[in-house]
Amino acid sequence: MRSLLIDGEWFEPGDRETIEVLDPSTGQSIATIAQATDDDVDLAVRAAKRAHDDRRWSGLAPIERTRVLTRIADLIEENLEELAVLETRDNGKPIERSRADTAFSAKDFRHFAGAPGRLTGTVVPIDGSAHHVYTVLQPVGVAALILPWNFPIMTAAHKLAPALAAGCTVVVKPAEQTPLTMLRLAELCEQAGLPAGVLNVLTGDGRTGAALVAHPGVAKVSFTGSTEVGRKVMVSAAATTKRLTLELGGKSPNIIFADADLDAATATAMRASFGHSGQMCTAGSRILVQRSILDEMVERLTAATKRVPVGNGLDGGVSVGPLVSEEQRGIVLSYIEKGLAEGATIATGGAVPDRPGYFVEPTLFTGVTNTMTIAREEIFGPVAGVIAFEDEAEAIAIANDTSFGLAAGVWTKDLSRAHRMASALHAGTVWVNTYNIFDPALSFGGVGDSGLGRDLGDEALHSFCERKGVVVAL
Repeated sequence: MRSLLIDGEWFEPGDRETIEVLDPSTGQSIATIAQATDDDVDLAVRAAKRAHDDRRWSGLAPIERTRVLTRIADLIEENLEELAVLETRDNGKPIERSRADTAFSAKDFRHFAGAPGRLTGTVVPIDGSAHHVYTVLQPVGVAALILPWNFPIMTAAHKLAPALAAGCTVVVKPAEQTPLTMLRLAELCEQAGLPAGVLNVLTGDGRTGAALVAHPGVAKVSFTGSTEVGRKVMVSAAATTKRLTLELGGKSPNIIFADADLDAATATAMRASFGHSGQMCTAGSRILVQRSILDEMVERLTAATKRVPVGNGLDGGVSVGPLVSEEQRGIVLSYIEKGLAEGATIATGGAVPDRPGYFVEPTLFTGVTNTMTIAREEIFGPVAGVIAFEDEAEAIAIANDTSFGLAAGVWTKDLSRAHRMASALHAGTVWVNTYNIFDPALSFGGVGDSGLGRDLGDEALHSFCERKGVVVAL
C-alpha cells in the first residue's frame, strides 16, 4: 500500500524492505508498509525544509490557515466511523474507544485552528523613546513527530494540530505496528488543502525514527513512547541542539481514601487500570487504598475486575481488547510472573484466554508493596496492584516514591485534603474524584522519567515557536 508521503507524492514500498501490519485480535496481516530508507528520511526532511523556507504554509494569512485546519477537523468528523474501525483493526482497542479518540482528534484540530490569529508578540519598553522594541512568535522550522502505537490517531492530532497551527512543516513517523490511521489522516489533510511538502509521512521501525531525530534539518522533535527510547532521543537530539517534547512512561497512583465515594472510585479504577487493555501511559495501575477500607475495597475491586468484558474490539461492549502484539503480550506475562515471584497475590486474572489474538485476562494483584517490580515499572497491559496506606502522609510518600511523574488520581470528599494532595503529588496532572479527563486546551505531560515539555494547550503551541526580539533605534 501507499505508505510514504514526501513533498506531496505518495510512494508504494517498491523494492524497499517491508513490514506486515497485523490485526492483534487475530494475528492476521491486514497491510504491508514500507520501511523508509535513510534516503527517504533525507528527502522528506528536505521537502519540509523547502516548504518552510519558502513560507508555503506559514506565509498564508492566519485566517487561511485557520480555514484549512478547520476543514481537517470537519473531514475527520465526516469520516469518523471509517477512521475508528481502521484504528481498532490496527490497534485492537474497543471500537467505542476508537470513536472517542477520533472525535477528540477532530477536537484538537478545531481548537488549534484558532491559534494562527492569536500568535501575537509584545512591545517591550526598555529605555523610553530611544528604541522601539518588540517580540514576534515564529515557527521553529521542520518538526519531526514520532508517534506511539497505543493512541495512533489521537496522539497524531495532539502533535500535528499545534505544529501546523504554529506554522511549522512536519515529518510524521507513526509506529510500525499502527500506521494506518495516520496514513488516512494525511490523505484528509491533503483533501483539506494543506500545501504539498508541509506534511510528510514516513513509515518504518525505530531505525526511521532514529534517522529523523539525527537529521540536521529537523529543528524540533516531539516524541511519545517509552522512557528508555526517550533518553536515546535526548542524546541524539543534543548533537544538533534540537528542541524537544518528550511524553514518556508513567506508573500513576490512584489514591482512594476512606471517605471517598467507593462506588465511583471502584468503577473509575477499572477504566483507569484496564481501559485500552492497560496500554495507557496514564494507567492508574498503582491503586493505593487506605488501610481502614482495604478489605472492602479489595472485595469491590476483585469483583469489578472479574466483570470487565474482554473481546474483539470491533464486537462492541468490551473494555479489554487484545494487546497490540505477541511481543507485548510476552512482556505483560513476564511482569505477572515477577509479581508472583516477589510475593504479591493474584486476586483474579493472570491467564491467557483460550481464543485467537494477543489477549491477557484483566489481572488484579493484592499484597503489593511499592518496592516490587510490578509497582515500579510500567507494564503497559491489563495489570493493576493494590497497595495499602495508613494516612495522608504515607499516601503521598508512596505515590511520590517513583521515578515517574505523569499523572495521579485522588478520591476523597474532603475538599481541603483534595487540594493538599494535588499540591503535594509529583505529577503533571492530578485528577480528583475522576480520571483520564483531557481537553485540547489543557496541557498534558509529566515530570521526571515521564518526560519534558507538554502536548496540548498553549504550552504545546508555543513549543513549536521561537520568540524573536526586534530592537529598532529611533
